Amino acid sequence: MTTDWDVIVIGAGPAGSVVARQLALGGRRVLLLDKKLFPRRKVCGACLNHAAVSLLEEIGLGDILHDSGAVELSGFHLRSGSRRLSLPLPSGRAVSRSVLDQQLVEAAIRAGVTFQDGVIATVGEANDDGRIVELKHATESIQAKPQPALPDCSPDSAAERRWSLAGDTSPRMFADDCLEAPEGRRRINGNRPSVALSGLSDSDAAETGGLRPRLNSFAASRLRTLTSAKVVLAADGLGNPSLCSVREIHDRTTRSARVGAGCEVTEFSAEYTPGVIHMAVGRGGYVGLVCVESGALNIAAAFDARLIRDSGGPARAASNVLSQAGFPAISTMAEAEWLGTPALTRSTTPVAVERLFVLGDASGYVEPFTGEGMGWALASAVALAPLANAACDDWQPALATTWSREHMRIVGRRQRACRMLAALLKSPTCVRCAMLLLPKVPNLLQPLVRGVSLSMPQSLTISLSDFGERGGVSPPV
Repeated sequence: MTTDWDVIVIGAGPAGSVVARQLALGGRRVLLLDKKLFPRRKVCGACLNHAAVSLLEEIGLGDILHDSGAVELSGFHLRSGSRRLSLPLPSGRAVSRSVLDQQLVEAAIRAGVTFQDGVIATVGEANDDGRIVELKHATESIQAKPQPALPDCSPDSAAERRWSLAGDTSPRMFADDCLEAPEGRRRINGNRPSVALSGLSDSDAAETGGLRPRLNSFAASRLRTLTSAKVVLAADGLGNPSLCSVREIHDRTTRSARVGAGCEVTEFSAEYTPGVIHMAVGRGGYVGLVCVESGALNIAAAFDARLIRDSGGPARAASNVLSQAGFPAISTMAEAEWLGTPALTRSTTPVAVERLFVLGDASGYVEPFTGEGMGWALASAVALAPLANAACDDWQPALATTWSREHMRIVGRRQRACRMLAALLKSPTCVRCAMLLLPKVPNLLQPLVRGVSLSMPQSLTISLSDFGERGGVSPPV
């Protein structure tokens, strides 16, 4: 069978767009897909640490931050109860995901990548030549003939979802991994939950404290086609919905995982100064706030699902945490458009099988306290490019083993450190004790500061000598 593409990349966040660009620069035929219509918002802290900024510069994308007006970061301000702690930060940047992701997609297109948004992709079977990918899209914009569909994977597939809270009938926040409906996104009230549809198990609801995904008929009515590639890269975020038909790969959620929620507001206290990451820690969650390129205040939070349920919505949950930490109230959160996520802390195993690699948040996620999330995504994208390039020439099982090992080296060890910090954040009392101790023992601050601006591995180029000349070379940047 002749494949339609060398590489299909599913998910156009930082990991997907960067790896697609790297491969296209090396001469590969690359299709980049995303289920949402661009530009689109994401629940994210909107921060790039110093290492991530340096990596973008190294691969020739440093101008993106300048062109987007990204805000330079110089400080981190933490509050919990009556305690306050301020730390200097090596230069990072704050930029909204709607702007950053759009810029990275455009850079990939300039490198020769074919990009399609509003397309749901489901990875199918592997064969001697490549892997099948099923596409669901509203128009026949991709040249592929309609074929028999793969099994549907709803309700936990890439079908359009919105979070809802059982028992109420008013509008509720949209999930971060939703598609835009044809009629556009509705404005919602940040404090009032909506009714959940039936048909989901109690365990589904328990994962998010009663917040349940519900399907939208628009996704189900999309035209289905099949295409194929020599290699498929899954970078489609939390829960990797594109892999629902790949039985060899398992996504596991940590039992105590929190859920994410976020919004942007344009009216807020001057105390939320630009260039500083503000972090509030309270009972049941924490809230991070930072000014982005538009002048808006980006708000991203990790909550126990029970806190959202008991508070009556994410806006009130965020207000409670800010109040407990002594931050100024933000009344406009109540009318803001809130986005949500599934459970945050989770793991994916394995991260590679035959002709399929997983990267970015799809490969596992830990609640981010140090702003490393996008740094991990960028580092894994650059590291995976030469392996994917080699797989296009000649797939070998050793390539999957190599990526599993390198992924652990680049991301896994750093996630362990963040797991410890995330565990600390679950106890405001422990946080306040740490804040009291740290200024008295300055050496203890070093690991935290290193975490915020953690440098990437000295070499992001994976050695392919074990695969001989067929392994190819790292694509130029």
